[in-house]
Amino acid sequence: MVFYFTSNVVQPPVTLFMGLDKYENEDLIKWGWPEDVWFHVDKVSSAHVYLRLEAGQTLDDIPSAVLEDACQLVKANSINGNKMNNIDIVYTMWDNLKKTPAMEVGQVAFHRDKEVRKFRVEKRINDIVNRLNKTKVEASVNFRAEREKRDALERADKKQAARDVREKEKEEQKRRQEEAELRSYNSLMKSENMKSNYDDGNDSDDFM
Repeated sequence: MVFYFTSNVVQPPVTLFMGLDKYENEDLIKWGWPEDVWFHVDKVSSAHVYLRLEAGQTLDDIPSAVLEDACQLVKANSINGNKMNNIDIVYTMWDNLKKTPAMEVGQVAFHRDKEVRKFRVEKRINDIVNRLNKTKVEASVNFRAEREKRDALERADKKQAARDVREKEKEEQKRRQEEAELRSYNSLMKSENMKSNYDDGNDSDDFM
């Protein structure tokens, strides 16, 4: 089961989501998307909250209001963190999450610590949490199937892009060839390059 929340502080609205428990967090870690941003209370147990960006977007593209919503949602879904003030929420892209066999269920580390950012939450803002909770929707999701579908679409897009490039190259090659042939024809048609029987020393009188 996955919980979905709609953040309407931007238009179009964006979706935040998190797993029901640590076991579903494992599936989200395993089958996350490269476009996913992962949020967690720093050094304190909490839900794993995700924000899915558009293809090509980075952490720098997250609007500050959406960042605030995500961090408030993480804090509200942490038993201890929800009671604390001045806590840090860490966030990073999904592909920076590191999982080893020795780790406990739901536990993660990072491949590159420098790519982990922090957002300070001074206190819980009930208006934000209540607004998000009103949009809460539960859904059963096949994480693997969703990821495989996403990857299949990406491969199809890449193949189409490659075909477009090849077609463009063919058109460009054809255009250059036609231009070269036209230049060659124009060169032959110049008067100084044209020949006649007189140019070869032939005189019509010689045949009489």
